[in-house]
Amino acid sequence: MHPRTTELLAYLNDQRAVLKSAFDSIPPEMRDRAPSPESWSASNVIEHLAIVERRISILLSRLISSARAAGLAAETRTDAVLPTLDVARTSDRTTRVNAPETAWPTGLDAESAWEALESATESLHKMVASGDGLALDAVSHPHPALGPMSIYQWIAFIGAHEARHAAQIREIIPS
Repeated sequence: MHPRTTELLAYLNDQRAVLKSAFDSIPPEMRDRAPSPESWSASNVIEHLAIVERRISILLSRLISSARAAGLAAETRTDAVLPTLDVARTSDRTTRVNAPETAWPTGLDAESAWEALESATESLHKMVASGDGLALDAVSHPHPALGPMSIYQWIAFIGAHEARHAAQIREIIPS
């Protein structure tokens, strides 16, 4: 596996552990309850992540497939990818970001939401593997808030997005 792929998968796994810890910190009987009418429950947050990650995986899979068909070169760089994305900005919760309606949760319960996220993660890992060894920083797609991002940056964004929502879940913890 290429070092850049290894770096990104390790980052995704680390952020998933942070998310799982936050989710597990919410008592099971409270995971489906929103702390207020205008807030999401922990289950809602997890379902949102599942929706977003599945959609991003589909998009990036298409981009990789098209780039491969167009003769995308092999990756020759081994420098780190994470410093090329403002991870702190993405995971910072001081600026509220409203998800597009297409990424809003539908009301899955906690167990179903986590299963949906795990399923989306399988798709994500397949997408990452499909681009292993290709120069994925040569392929970009705009993010609505962050502007043009390479496929590498999109993958890193997924981890930072999970970190952002892990913080959101920690805000739900009852006192």
